[in-house]
Amino acid sequence: MKIVSALLLLFVLGCSNGSSNKNYERDSSMAGMDVAEESIVANQMSAELIPVEQEQKIIKTARLAFETKDVEATHKKILQLASQYKGLVQSDNSGKDYNRIYKNLTVRIPTENFQPFIDGISEGVDYFDQRDISRQDVSEEFVDLEARLKAKRVLEERYLELLKKANKVEEMLQIERELSNIREEIEAKQGRLQYLQNQVSMSTVNIEFYKTTAETGITQSYGQKMKNAFQGGWNGISVFFLGVLYLWPLFLFAIIIIVIIRIFLKRRKKN
Repeated sequence: MKIVSALLLLFVLGCSNGSSNKNYERDSSMAGMDVAEESIVANQMSAELIPVEQEQKIIKTARLAFETKDVEATHKKILQLASQYKGLVQSDNSGKDYNRIYKNLTVRIPTENFQPFIDGISEGVDYFDQRDISRQDVSEEFVDLEARLKAKRVLEERYLELLKKANKVEEMLQIERELSNIREEIEAKQGRLQYLQNQVSMSTVNIEFYKTTAETGITQSYGQKMKNAFQGGWNGISVFFLGVLYLWPLFLFAIIIIVIIRIFLKRRKKN
């Protein structure tokens, strides 16, 4: 592989030296660069695979949901654990629905403290409604990105060498366009690597805990049910009469209309 890479590099440099003959073979040199890049990536990947023991890149995430007797005490405990294990509270939300009050937290915790943090939260919890812990191995993607990033940087250096030797404006513009594309790819791969490194170094733990507030299981006596029925009936009648009182202008208007109609009918009969 190293011999092939060296021959490809000589081929590219030979093409660039031919610019003194006023013939800049861009298609051949660019094709040579693409093949050279793949060769560099292959060499980097093979070099990364030589060590038998390699640090794995694992992204750890957890989702916990459980009921608690004291929401505020549990909230305080989780914040103390996050501080103890050098974590970062990314979000902290609370709310109340029909029969419970709840809190939701998202905590970023250093990966080496991931399991102790989970164990600390689990203490005193009798039952988890949800307890999901996942581990995603991104070692292969990590190695591939590092190798391709190194290859892009080597390729960038070679294009810079070609740019120094170019003596035509057209040649310079072509090489600068290629350099711009390469630098965009370098930035994209650097961003992806930084994201993966952040996810690997800081695990994410989503926590939801709640307390049920509605009383259940209370059986009412028959007498209590009758009392409630009488109270409900009386309240209904009261509401009805109050509604009638609100409609008194309508009744007054109807009485006036009826009187006018009766007077009109009597006069008509006399005639």
